[in-house]
Amino acid sequence: MSRLADYFVVVGYDHEKEQGGFCNGKILQRFPEQDWKEVPFHQGLELFCQPGGWKLRREPFLPTFHISVLTDVTAGRHYCAILTFCEPVKMTPMKPDDVESDEQECSLVHNTVMYAPKSLLLVSRLAYLDTFKNCLGLIYTSFIERMDVKLELLVGNILGHIVIPAPGGSQVRFSIGASDRQAIQPPLSDMVPVTRSTVALLFQQLGIQNVITLFSLVLTDNKVLFHSSSYTRLTDACSAIHSLLYPFKYCYVYIPLLPEPLKEVLNTPTPFIMGIHSSMKQEIEELVDVTAVDLDGGTVIVPDCVTCFSPPDYMIEKLQRELTLVLSPDLQLADCAFPPANAKGCSKPEVLDKEIRAIFLRLQVEMMLAYRLCLTIIRIHPKPVISFDKGLYLMQRGLLGDEFLYKLYSSMSFLTFVSERGPPYRICDIFDKLVANYQNMLIKEVGNQEIVLKNIREIAMQLFTNENPSPEPYLQKIPQPSDKVLLDYQPFPRLNREDVQDIIEGGVELAKNNPKLQKSIKKPKTQVVPNGPLPKDWEEQKNVVNNSARRLEVLRTCISHIFENKLYDARMMFPTVLRSLKSRIVREVLAKELALHVQENRAMLEMQQFDMVVKLINCSLQEDSSTEEFTLARRMLPLSVAFCRKLCTGIIQFAYSCVQDHPVWATISFWENAFYAEVEKGVTELYLSASTDNKTNNGLNSNEIISRASPLEVSAERLKIWPDISDDVKKTLMSNEEGIVYSQAIHFANHMVCMRVPLDTRKRLVNSISMEGESCGSSNLTSSAGGSDSFEGDGNYESSDTTVIKFVSKFVDKVCTETGVTSEPLKKLHSMIPGIVAMHIEMLEAVYRESKRLPPIKKPKILKPVLLTGEKITYSGYRGYLLADGREEGIGGHVGGPALLPAEGALFVTNYRIIFKGNPVDIQACELAVIRSFPLASLFKEKKISVGNLVHLDHYLPEGIQLRSNTFQLIKFAFDEEVGSEKVEQLRRTIGKMRFPQTIYETFAFQGTELLQINQTQKQTNKNATLKNFAKQTLQRVNKGLTLGRTQPASTQQHRRQKYILPVEPLVPRRQSNKLTASNSMESLSTDSGSRPNSVMFDDDDLNKFSPVLGVIDEADIGTLKPSDTLSPDRLVDKLYVKDYKRLGLGTLESLQRPKFGRGGNGFRLTDVNIRYEVARSYPGLVVVPVACTDDSIRRLSRCHRNNRFPAIVWKHPKSKALLLRSGGFHGKGVMGIIKSSTQVTQSSNVTVPDSGGVSKSMEQEKYFTAVVLNTPFSSQDISDSLVSLNNIVATTSLEFPEASPRLGSKKVTSSGSTLLQRGFLRSSGGPPKPIQGNLRSSGRSNTLVLPSRASFKSLTLGHRSVNRNGGIPDADQSKSQESRKASMYVFGEKSQMRTFKIEGIKCEFIPYEFTEVRQMKASYKKLMKACVPSATSNEPEMAFLKLVEDSEWLPQIQTLMQLAGAVVDLIDFQGSSVMVSFEDGCDFTTQVVSLAELLMDPYYRTFEGFKVLIEKEWLAFGHRFTHRGNHTLQHQTSGFAPVFLQFLDCVYQVHRQFPLSFEFNQHFLQMLAYHHVSNRFKTFMLDSEYERFEVDQVISDDRPRMSRIDEMGDNDNGTTPSVRSFWEYVDKLNNKSTIFYNVFYSEEAQTRVLRPYANISSLKIWDYYLMEHLSCGPAFDCELFDAARNEDNEAPLSPADRCVVNACYQNVAQADPDMQRWLLNEIIQLETDLSIDKPSSWKTIIESFNESMQSKGKLVSPVTEEAKAHGTSIHKRITMDILIRGKSGGESPRGFASHHRFESHDFQEPTNCDACHQVIWNYMTQGSGMICADCGFSCHEKCVNSVPKQCLRRGSSKEPTNQSNKQTEDNKITAPVSNDTETTYFSAKAVEIVSHKGYLYKRGARLRQWKQRYFKLDPNKHQLRYYDPEDEETCKGTIDLKEVETVKHDNYSSNLPGVPKLDDNSFIYMKTSTRYYHFLANNKKEADEWINKIQDCITN
Repeated sequence: MSRLADYFVVVGYDHEKEQGGFCNGKILQRFPEQDWKEVPFHQGLELFCQPGGWKLRREPFLPTFHISVLTDVTAGRHYCAILTFCEPVKMTPMKPDDVESDEQECSLVHNTVMYAPKSLLLVSRLAYLDTFKNCLGLIYTSFIERMDVKLELLVGNILGHIVIPAPGGSQVRFSIGASDRQAIQPPLSDMVPVTRSTVALLFQQLGIQNVITLFSLVLTDNKVLFHSSSYTRLTDACSAIHSLLYPFKYCYVYIPLLPEPLKEVLNTPTPFIMGIHSSMKQEIEELVDVTAVDLDGGTVIVPDCVTCFSPPDYMIEKLQRELTLVLSPDLQLADCAFPPANAKGCSKPEVLDKEIRAIFLRLQVEMMLAYRLCLTIIRIHPKPVISFDKGLYLMQRGLLGDEFLYKLYSSMSFLTFVSERGPPYRICDIFDKLVANYQNMLIKEVGNQEIVLKNIREIAMQLFTNENPSPEPYLQKIPQPSDKVLLDYQPFPRLNREDVQDIIEGGVELAKNNPKLQKSIKKPKTQVVPNGPLPKDWEEQKNVVNNSARRLEVLRTCISHIFENKLYDARMMFPTVLRSLKSRIVREVLAKELALHVQENRAMLEMQQFDMVVKLINCSLQEDSSTEEFTLARRMLPLSVAFCRKLCTGIIQFAYSCVQDHPVWATISFWENAFYAEVEKGVTELYLSASTDNKTNNGLNSNEIISRASPLEVSAERLKIWPDISDDVKKTLMSNEEGIVYSQAIHFANHMVCMRVPLDTRKRLVNSISMEGESCGSSNLTSSAGGSDSFEGDGNYESSDTTVIKFVSKFVDKVCTETGVTSEPLKKLHSMIPGIVAMHIEMLEAVYRESKRLPPIKKPKILKPVLLTGEKITYSGYRGYLLADGREEGIGGHVGGPALLPAEGALFVTNYRIIFKGNPVDIQACELAVIRSFPLASLFKEKKISVGNLVHLDHYLPEGIQLRSNTFQLIKFAFDEEVGSEKVEQLRRTIGKMRFPQTIYETFAFQGTELLQINQTQKQTNKNATLKNFAKQTLQRVNKGLTLGRTQPASTQQHRRQKYILPVEPLVPRRQSNKLTASNSMESLSTDSGSRPNSVMFDDDDLNKFSPVLGVIDEADIGTLKPSDTLSPDRLVDKLYVKDYKRLGLGTLESLQRPKFGRGGNGFRLTDVNIRYEVARSYPGLVVVPVACTDDSIRRLSRCHRNNRFPAIVWKHPKSKALLLRSGGFHGKGVMGIIKSSTQVTQSSNVTVPDSGGVSKSMEQEKYFTAVVLNTPFSSQDISDSLVSLNNIVATTSLEFPEASPRLGSKKVTSSGSTLLQRGFLRSSGGPPKPIQGNLRSSGRSNTLVLPSRASFKSLTLGHRSVNRNGGIPDADQSKSQESRKASMYVFGEKSQMRTFKIEGIKCEFIPYEFTEVRQMKASYKKLMKACVPSATSNEPEMAFLKLVEDSEWLPQIQTLMQLAGAVVDLIDFQGSSVMVSFEDGCDFTTQVVSLAELLMDPYYRTFEGFKVLIEKEWLAFGHRFTHRGNHTLQHQTSGFAPVFLQFLDCVYQVHRQFPLSFEFNQHFLQMLAYHHVSNRFKTFMLDSEYERFEVDQVISDDRPRMSRIDEMGDNDNGTTPSVRSFWEYVDKLNNKSTIFYNVFYSEEAQTRVLRPYANISSLKIWDYYLMEHLSCGPAFDCELFDAARNEDNEAPLSPADRCVVNACYQNVAQADPDMQRWLLNEIIQLETDLSIDKPSSWKTIIESFNESMQSKGKLVSPVTEEAKAHGTSIHKRITMDILIRGKSGGESPRGFASHHRFESHDFQEPTNCDACHQVIWNYMTQGSGMICADCGFSCHEKCVNSVPKQCLRRGSSKEPTNQSNKQTEDNKITAPVSNDTETTYFSAKAVEIVSHKGYLYKRGARLRQWKQRYFKLDPNKHQLRYYDPEDEETCKGTIDLKEVETVKHDNYSSNLPGVPKLDDNSFIYMKTSTRYYHFLANNKKEADEWINKIQDCITN
């Protein structure tokens, strides 16, 4: 029994605080004035009366009612019913009328009469909300109607006289004394929530999907915030979502109405359900992890940072289906032609509410089926203590991995559910009954929707009956005020507190003495909670055992052999048993079988038996998953303390000392679950033993009683008889249960000590075995390449005994506190733990001492590896096992061959390599030798891994190491147990130190050299240097250089340090002595004051790219950087690139003595301007430049490019004389330029600084490019096969030599319009041309070009008068248009460096290209390496090889490189235009493109000698940074390996594969290059420039022996230095000796002069170098080692007639089984040797003589070959045209490409290539008929139509198919000026645009968030919104494509924010596109509305 209401409160407006500037309410009266003992009064109720704040109003308002819910400290709910009305208040002005007010709204000057709110409150613990509303309404009605009843009587009756029975009681009828009749019917159960119709209302507001989302979020403990304009709707919605959680209870913050003053509560970190008024919804935007629910709008917004988990899919589908069945019953009849007349619609709201709740209750039951089977009874008396094993439950139901259920079972709501509903004997409700019967209900519902609906309605009826138990409704009478009286606003009177208190006290006394009230109390019945049947999925999990019968039989047989000491038979089955342990069923059976042998007293084992049993336990624990909550480990725990072996007399070793390294033993949750399970057994046996004695006397078998009784049944029986037991018996039972807990705590403390204290107590306590097999980010292992901190490194850790004591004490505290153990036993436990640990450690010391005396296991002999001359072993013989990685080769199985891995051997570290050598563990392959090695300098990543127990081994391996190499090799090595952790850590540190030596002199290539002198000073890079300090130092330097007093003392300048600045050498060398002094250097730096500051700023990737010996370059040390003055051009005469220049006719050394001015014989010369590397340090000493350019001009020109890498000529076409040039990227205006320009402006008032730097550089560029173009005669002539002519895409002719590109003589262009140009692909819009500029100007970082839709392509191909009206070209203008559109020079560069070249009479085009940056190379390389050399196998589709290769994006990068190189080839070869490649610093991507283009164009570079020249010239001489990109030293460690050279070799491989007849060398030579460019064996690929190599040669003395032969045994320790230091010398010797690098398919006559390979992805292939491996001899690229290892493997040489088995995953097939050509060559040489010829012929001589004898006078060329070549040329041109078009259109498809094709059927009379699949279209073949686009002529198969690009190249924004459209176009013709001297066409805003709206708007920037005013123009024709800086500017600043616009609306922005223009807040515009967001600001709201309407109209039209 309880009161209807606890308190009545009157709250009014607080006028006192209002005068102080605050608006608030205050409690005027409360009744009773003294708090009830059981219900304290709540403070702050006035806040909930007006959640939006207390405010005076000028107008009256009608009374309102709402409910607020409060929560006390005991989580009890209190309901506040609030009735609010207004009363008039007379106010006087607070301030004089002439004083302006700036106070808040509530303190403004008031009117004479204002209306203040007043609230009446009822506070109750009961949720009879309708009754509260009636009672408050009666009080207000009595007051406002002036009824003849005292208000004190009404309040007193409510608080004291109305008593409500408990749930299940009878109906109560009462009256409060206001002529009313009321009734209250308590629900049948207080455990089931009462909802009325709130749930149905919530679904009506939000819909099905939104409510399901909310339900999932609340159950998984997320924050949910409702907002609405109605307080009642907020309360109802929160109550509805809370009721859907039944049977769970919400345990977090629950505030349906949050007052505005308490809005800070929204920032609480705990989950909550809250509601706020819609006026506060702006607060939601600042909450990042709160789900916002708009009840008025019906939306649910889940933040991106919140993951919404949902129940399993089959449950969600069933839930949605049932909800649809109830909420939309007419859906099934919607398609009926004749719907039934008696079709029923939705139920009434109250009934529909219960039907929805019934559906959600069914979902809750399905998620909790058979949950009681996983309950653990820990204590029964005095109250039940129960836990839930969620891991076991999920595993049994097959729901492991379901994140929603796992979060649900770990939530606070579920813990409360277990504690309340876990006891087996209690009051049951609807949920308990439904759980017991739901399984049978599901069986009947299968396939029958009517039964489903019937069951739902039955449950709904039970819920409805719970709320309305009385079948007959009671007619209530509630008087209400009339509408007229409601408008009479009178102040509410003050109540007499004495009268109210007397009435309350009288009611309380009457309730105490009323016997009827005591009899009406009904106690609810308690009963045994039914468990229900097992669910279907639970039974399916049990049936899995039957499917593993064969494996289980093998397991049982093996175990029986072990215990019967039949060890030989057991070992035969042992590997199979270990593999079968991956199955959970097998592991469970293993635990059962071992437990049976323990029960048979067979736990004492022999030595070998013990080892095998321990092995089984270790493997089973290793395979066990943490998601199973360690169920297997719980079974293995007693076995590990049972099995043992006798070491000696009195000393026994138990199995736990060998299985204690698994992490399960360090997990506190495992010990808790195991402890609770044992306590449950003890408690159950305690009560079963007592009941067995009684029931045995009745004739029942005690064993049957024990087997049939479960712990839940036993506890239910004990709880049932508990009230009838005497107090003494209760105390005894409680003491017995506590004794069981106490004894088990001691028992488990001993177990924990056994499993946690290591056998070797001197070691640190650590569990090193991980569940996944490899270390991950969360483990204590490191994965750095440089090593990690060892466990013994710091010494700041606790000893093992202290750690164990703390661990056990923490466990004892937790379990004893939860189980109710008293304080005295707990203290005893804590005092016992240190003694247990000390005693156990003492015992383990003896065990450890005796275990070391056991005879060691005989291990195989360590095989010694073969070494190179000068190679020394640093670490020898670290015994261990080479493990299998993700590659399938070598592991046998379905791949075939023996199981070569794992292999037992040793790991060696030398000064050159990391080597493993050993033998396979598999007995069938144990005689083979396994070798895996890679160069130490190629180590990419090293990390520590956890190994555990391997299937093939009988003992545990503690740890391992994984080494990944840049040679695509992986060594996964597990150390043997004899290798301690100290040695492992020492090895890792040593490997890291040797991988990154301090200087290059410590690398293997420099072994044996002596350092004569070091003229470089070592500097330490300042890692903490900031950009601010850098700019400050730079600014000081510029200021000092620009002052009048420029000459400073040399001493001052010597001590000034400029870090991260590379000094630029003087324009003219000034040398007074042999060394350049600092003062001379600084004096030369300031010679050109008008140019940019003489320094180059580098990014982080470029800081250390110069000398590997140097750290940070210091200006005081410039003199030490100069090479010797003895360097002269004569010393470079033997350089290969100098000889190549002579071959190409670009210049000789004799040209150096010619005059510097005037035109030479061929217009080019070798210049020695960089002979001392003063202009460009990374350039070679001799460079080819035009004769017209002087050395001083070159020096000035170098300042225009990064790193001073000026344009250098590297190749010349033999016929067209077109040139290929390379340079560094153009300089932009970076930080240095900004600082300089600002400095000049600052000092302009004092010093006049000439600003002629830009003009002088432009003049030098103009001179240089002019000289280049004038020296290429074909660039100014007409070439019939000009590339940029779009006609040549279909029909091609060739300028090349006859064998270069075959001509399609049979293919003719018909008049039907088969070419793009004749069908009007490009049209001119007319207009006068722009005047030609007279000089060259560079615009620096210009904006992206904006091209008109029609003029863009015309500027690429046609002159301004070349196209007629219909789009065709007149015959008379063909040649003229061909000439006018051809550019003389193309410059490929970065998009950010885009510029316009304007030279009189010369066309020079800048083509931007999206190239692959180094960081992208690095990221792609890492992914490719993981794909080709995975560390572990995986069956997931996402980890498949091809999928990983695709994700790496390696092949697209190769494609990008090959396409650009192909474009360079086409422009030079077809068009005769010169090309300059200018990317980044000019040493990475530029080198790749230039060298690949030369290889494709010049057959000389495809020979063995020519390829060497190509690499020496483009990669070594022009300064590719091999040391920096290859991380050769410690200085470059952080930059990361960049595979720049490897990508080039990959491209060469792709070309080689497509043109095998054109290369003299084979692919093995490319693999040799790829291997040794990272091996550091040779000096060839070391250092970063020719300058550095010259410097190093000056300071080392190399007294190396000549190339020596390794003896047959491979023992070459006598050698001390490497034999050869040059890669080319090494390769030449091998090439002269054998045909190892010769391509037997090479044909000098049959090869194509210019190669044009296919670059599409389908034509590319993953290089075999990335995948190949030879375990027999290791890599085949150190030929001496390979031959020695192969000879060592063969005991006797094989005769030619012998046969041998070659295994592809073991031997090198190419070496073991050579091709017929090589075999014949070797046979001829052998025959000549046998014939005793004095000088046997070399293989080269034999090949040459053979080629001469096979020469023929003429060769027939197949038409198929001609067609294939023409096809390749056509595709090549298409790609080139695409590059040019995209470059000219700013990287986007131009406007002309924006429409779709119009395909028509077409019969091709001759073979035509499909433009989609590149296959030939034949009408009579099965590929289908042909299709052709009527607009652009795109030809394809009919089946390829769906796969062609959607953009049509012909159709633009306006179409002219008819005369009418043509006429309309002529009438509306708008012309644009077109520049005839350049292909760059700027958009003219005044000429071609049609503007529907324009004006000024403020636009917020995307990066700096600054607001700037722009002039906007809306173009409806082009669907663009363009903006400009000034109004009259012709070039727009940017363009917004309206096709991408998704939303345009007003923006919720504020002008009060910093930086925002102070305009109207309603004038902000928000625009969302598919790529970004835009924010605009108009001058006023009217303009903003006009802009929004205009933009929306443009989008709609």
